[in-house]
Amino acid sequence: MHIVCIGGGSTALHPAEEIGAKAANLARMAALGLAVPPAFVLPVGLCADIIGGRTAAERHLLDGLKEGIGFLERSTGRRFGDHRRPLLVSVRSGAARSMPGMLDTVLNVGCTTRAVRGLIRSTGRSRLAWDCRRRFLESYGEAVHGLDPAPFAARIAALTAEEGVANDRELDSEAIERLAGEELALIEGGDDCWLEDADEQLERAARAVYRSWMSERAQTYRRLQKLEHLAGTAVTVQAMVFGNGGLSSGAGVAFSRDPSTGSTQPVIDLVLDAQGEDVVSSRRTPDSGEMIARALPMLIADLGNVLTRLEHEFGDVQDVEFTVEDGKLWILQTRPAKRTPRAALRIAIDLVHDRLITPKQALDRLSDLDLASLEEVSLVSADDPIVAGIGASGGIAVGRAVFDSDAAQRLAAAGDPVILMRPDTSTADVAGFAVACGIVTRVGARTAHAALVARQMGKPCVVGCGGMTIDAASERAALGKAVISAGDWVTIDGDSGGIFLGRRETRTVRPETELAEVAKWRSEVRGAAVRRRRTRKSAAA
Repeated sequence: MHIVCIGGGSTALHPAEEIGAKAANLARMAALGLAVPPAFVLPVGLCADIIGGRTAAERHLLDGLKEGIGFLERSTGRRFGDHRRPLLVSVRSGAARSMPGMLDTVLNVGCTTRAVRGLIRSTGRSRLAWDCRRRFLESYGEAVHGLDPAPFAARIAALTAEEGVANDRELDSEAIERLAGEELALIEGGDDCWLEDADEQLERAARAVYRSWMSERAQTYRRLQKLEHLAGTAVTVQAMVFGNGGLSSGAGVAFSRDPSTGSTQPVIDLVLDAQGEDVVSSRRTPDSGEMIARALPMLIADLGNVLTRLEHEFGDVQDVEFTVEDGKLWILQTRPAKRTPRAALRIAIDLVHDRLITPKQALDRLSDLDLASLEEVSLVSADDPIVAGIGASGGIAVGRAVFDSDAAQRLAAAGDPVILMRPDTSTADVAGFAVACGIVTRVGARTAHAALVARQMGKPCVVGCGGMTIDAASERAALGKAVISAGDWVTIDGDSGGIFLGRRETRTVRPETELAEVAKWRSEVRGAAVRRRRTRKSAAA
């Protein structure tokens, strides 16, 4: 078995079937000269052997990790777990086809207490160092030990209340250090001996990412998306860059075009002083454009240039994960954006007009859509919604409110349309997504993993609905001043983000102009095929 190195002067490209789509695209971006943190990849082929516990695979895993860490140390000038200039890494999944949020990730691996001291020594930022430690404990506890994230979230909520601040971003260094100690106790009752071995952390994290291939949510997603032929996941180990170093740093996700409507305007969500999971997991609502412009005035222009370049390189709308560290933009991932059916139609036409793809390529991309039934649904009435959030996946959905995936499946099985309403978007709810006709969450962003899945499934979705509170135990929700119970009818608008009580009247319109252009392409492609056959026959004669 051979690892694949990315960055650090390497420009070699490798197929997604061997190293996963995520790593294959990382290598392409590094070869383009974009700012990509160096990484190495344990291949897809090792996945089944690790899950099966084969002896040779265990040796390959350990040898690959040792070789790869050596590469990262040479590329960064840092040492893994060091007490002076520590190297921290992320451990991520990557199948040959994108499975957003379905597999595990562990951040800040290598963050021992020695490494915390090293970060303080090398950066002068005590809060950054302890924040990395507590984030490591949270992701490690969840991914490696399978712990419920709720106790971690509860401890953060309790501490922010004790300190009189709005959220964990406002906690000072001393409070974050206390939080890290309390989270350690949640994992091991205070016995942190194994957590002081960076190599042990890395090995366990890599195994956990491989094991996540067989998680219930991952298997459900592959079944729903007809991806059961995939062989497994790769494991990508990448040098950390830190978006959690203050308000000149942050983590975000951007789309080169709007994946809900198909508009050419980029969609950018950024959380300042954060790491990537804060955005894609919906744990935080993104900061406002005004705040971003003040903190990072050059970011939008710099990111816009990267988005345009990647769209031209890949010939498709891109979904890009990025980090800003002290004002410097780093690109962590790019992949084709999941999009709604109506966005897919508009994007295909625009890409042909922009000469990025041919009409035949556009038809291939639209082949899975039932264009004959493609309609745009809108509300007849224009009165104000009872509450509003952020439209994350366009369209109108009318259904009965439910507050968990099990209830969604039960009510849908009885023949009723359902709206799944949740405090946040979690990919663990993928089975509920599949049966719901619409999804609403109290927090979250347009770019969260679960919003991506909603768009891929063509489900209207509203996120960041701060005017909604849910009491799952009593199966009730407050929408502003109104209270609804499970089974009550609601209507959601995935374009505007509006939520309405009751069953609202809708109208449907077919995109006739766009459909006529697709019909013209089909005619032209068929005609070209006929001419080629005639030419071959004439040559044979």
